[in-house]
Amino acid sequence: MKEFEIAIKIGRPIPEEDLRAAAAKALGVKPDKVGRTVVVKRSIDARQEPLYRYRIQAFREGEEYVPYEVAPYKDVHDAEPVIVIGAGPAGMFAALKLLQRGLKPIILERGKDVERRKADMAKLSTEGILNPDSNYCYGEGGAGAFSDGKLYTRSSKRGDIREVLYQLVAFGASEDILIDAHPHIGTDRLPEIVKNIRRCIEEHGGEYHFDSRVTDIEPGFTVKCGEKEYKASKVILATGHSARDIYEIFEAKGWALEAKGFALGVRVEHPQWMINQIRYHGKYQPEMPTAEYSFVQQVEERGVFSFCMCPGGILVPSSTEEGTVVLNGMSNAARNSKWANAGVVVQIEPGDQPSEYTGPFALMDYQRDIERAMYNWCREHGAKHPFTAPAQRMKDFCRGIVSKELPKTSYHPGTLSAPLHELLPEHVSMRLRRALPQVDRQMKGYYTNDALLLGTESRTSSPVRLPRDPETLEHVDVPGLYPCGEGAGYAGGIVSSALDGINCAEKI
Repeated sequence: MKEFEIAIKIGRPIPEEDLRAAAAKALGVKPDKVGRTVVVKRSIDARQEPLYRYRIQAFREGEEYVPYEVAPYKDVHDAEPVIVIGAGPAGMFAALKLLQRGLKPIILERGKDVERRKADMAKLSTEGILNPDSNYCYGEGGAGAFSDGKLYTRSSKRGDIREVLYQLVAFGASEDILIDAHPHIGTDRLPEIVKNIRRCIEEHGGEYHFDSRVTDIEPGFTVKCGEKEYKASKVILATGHSARDIYEIFEAKGWALEAKGFALGVRVEHPQWMINQIRYHGKYQPEMPTAEYSFVQQVEERGVFSFCMCPGGILVPSSTEEGTVVLNGMSNAARNSKWANAGVVVQIEPGDQPSEYTGPFALMDYQRDIERAMYNWCREHGAKHPFTAPAQRMKDFCRGIVSKELPKTSYHPGTLSAPLHELLPEHVSMRLRRALPQVDRQMKGYYTNDALLLGTESRTSSPVRLPRDPETLEHVDVPGLYPCGEGAGYAGGIVSSALDGINCAEKI
């Protein structure tokens, strides 16, 4: 077997004869001696004329090709139970691994199933009614179920990424995710995949319990959800990055937890046509994929970077508490809205916060107060929708000028022209104001007053970590309890969270 690359113009399929000829050349044989060709990676090279670059595996005639296979799921109706707290990516994939290993997952999810969740999110966007247990962060599928469904990760050292991708395909995702360099599923397709995962777990004997917010965890383990109790000798804690009440349980019991760095900033929204023209150097054509971008800048020893970029997407309210304004982005599979948005954030490390914020909740309290400041400013200045976002044009922000009027936005609760450069902490505002003009050097046209900045992007990762043993993955104070995924401080996205869930299940 040999690997080689082939490049073609975007929008044109690879002719079979060209592919076979290239494979024969790579193998050093005649075309009729090529047995099989397999595409293993597809990426876009837009440095000059936009091209698709394919990485191909070629096999000689008679040479064995062994496709990747997902391990079968076992019947666990009568098996030993393991409690899984949280039905996001970490919890779902931990549960699937438990099935493969012959253990019974009992999944406790504070929110609703993925279908009922949609009604609560609609009320949040249109009426400003927040259900603190069912929203864009909480509920079946976690925060990832209503996002772009981005599956790109640098977390290859955590495990075999194929285990996640192939299972997603088996549950309904496009096979494109197996080869795309930056794979994604889409908000419109993720809910059905999440439901298919649930059906599989339940058919094999696992259990789901929705509307089950955990109120106590007793060593042993008895996990309480109000008046209901669930018992098991092992617990996987996969609650996501915003479950403050879980951290409060740990603090009350004296179990170790610690402040952890996160990132804070704004959502930046451009017209999608503008990003298409920038990324394709003015050569964008309708058959080309909707353009995305990423960047990293360093400003005074802190990273300023794009996060969770949603091409052809929309902005949504992601608050989990009343009196706060938090934004996130999402895209459908087609990525066909008129806007592009991304978080543009500054790394915050323990010690960057003001001195009055102390202890393991220091950065979480700091995060919450900034979200509240955005809310309070808008309410004090006449906002009608509770989750109206303070906003400013990009160049106005960098120049310290309140925008006289704002461009149209995809954010349904609406915007209010505000001094974001003052509402954000000074050290965050300063770094953003210096970094954004620099981005224009690598993406000419990005720095423009046609771009809108909205506050705030603050739920990039958990500002708290639950320390665990690096070998057993158990909490350092509680044997048998496995902190997992984003909420525990060990992952940052769908795939990395899923891999962490798999690893915790494997340890059990």
